[in-house]
Amino acid sequence: MKDKIEVVKTLLEALPYIKKFRDEKIVIKYGGSAQTSEDLKQKFAQDIVLLHTVGMKPIVVHGGGKSITDMLNNLGVDTKFVDGQRVTTKEVMKIAEMVLSGSINKEIVSLLNNQGGKAIGISGKDANFLEAIPKDFENFGYTGIIQNVNAEMACNIIDDGFVPVIAPIAASANIGHPGFNINADLAASQVAIALQARKVVFLTDTPGVLDQNMELISTMDIDKTNALKRDGTINGGMVPKVDACIEALRGGVKKAHIIDGRVEHSILLEILTSSGIGTCIEL
Repeated sequence: MKDKIEVVKTLLEALPYIKKFRDEKIVIKYGGSAQTSEDLKQKFAQDIVLLHTVGMKPIVVHGGGKSITDMLNNLGVDTKFVDGQRVTTKEVMKIAEMVLSGSINKEIVSLLNNQGGKAIGISGKDANFLEAIPKDFENFGYTGIIQNVNAEMACNIIDDGFVPVIAPIAASANIGHPGFNINADLAASQVAIALQARKVVFLTDTPGVLDQNMELISTMDIDKTNALKRDGTINGGMVPKVDACIEALRGGVKKAHIIDGRVEHSILLEILTSSGIGTCIEL
């Protein structure tokens, strides 16, 4: 009986957040270890389906850098990075699109559908959902920066009761162009802004943003975030993630979260509990 009462208490704790975020769009950037562990994949799918079932409107934007690198290595295609971003040659672009839009996107869709959800996978090329220009063609090739998001197309999918699963491949305005490889963090930020999402959540392989003592910072604003970047506390791969958070907040998203995707049900713990588990950044 005691265990049953604890279950009820957990449900009651979640109730205010279910009411608060009902009908709200929440963009989740899915990547890192959560995307490679079979057990965590299932837990992720359960989280998304639960959010959708209780009336929220989750939108999944996924990465797949490790899988792209593995495929490039298997095919003997050279790949290199500049400032943490992949240099996308035409050959790399073809393989990145194959891995992201084909293999990974459809696997996520299947996971969600197998958990009782209704998911549809799309690429940024579908109906020109994402349109981009080169970030710096000389140095990065077909790595792009999003210029436009076709929000109506995604909203139609959501209004029809489906969860959009978005591969970060963008279209070009030029006929015959192979398209652009987009950083998934920045794609999630732009999608959240365009869809007027309430929240954007980034799954990472760390507990969140850490201070100089390697302790988790639970909440901070943009000014504090920028100060921690300047003094080097926020560095390396965390920089583009907090930049994506700031971009989303300045674009109208109310809160951005960086959470540990290695923790089971981390999305539910962050959104449906009072304490959360990661770092929340707000204006």
